[in-house]
Amino acid sequence: MLSFNQKYFSCTLLLFCIEVLIAVFITDGFIRPFIGDVLVVILIYCFARTFFRVNYYIIALLVFAFACMIETLQYFNFVKVLRLERYKILAIALGSTFDWRDIMAYALGTTIIIFLENKTNIKAKT
Repeated sequence: MLSFNQKYFSCTLLLFCIEVLIAVFITDGFIRPFIGDVLVVILIYCFARTFFRVNYYIIALLVFAFACMIETLQYFNFVKVLRLERYKILAIALGSTFDWRDIMAYALGTTIIIFLENKTNIKAKT
């Protein structure tokens, strides 16, 4: 169950760099809020797969559930309730505004994960 997967670790680092570049340099209304949310689900998934050798459906669905939970907590303004706004990086990472489009982005990211993993597994079997 526990292992280290270099391929997923490399993907994690690449996606993290892309996310940082998006956060620092892009201020539009599509790439930063939507594509960034699609990629963050894939990033968290790759990070989990770096260390856990578990069925990819399970990890993908757990990551989706985690992202939706964070989004739901945003609805209740939990960063402010827990007084975390003074920790700027944490407050930015957790977000502060609930948006249904974010959940759609998480669902798209999860769909991409499952599609790519299915494609990879089919190739590995042939």
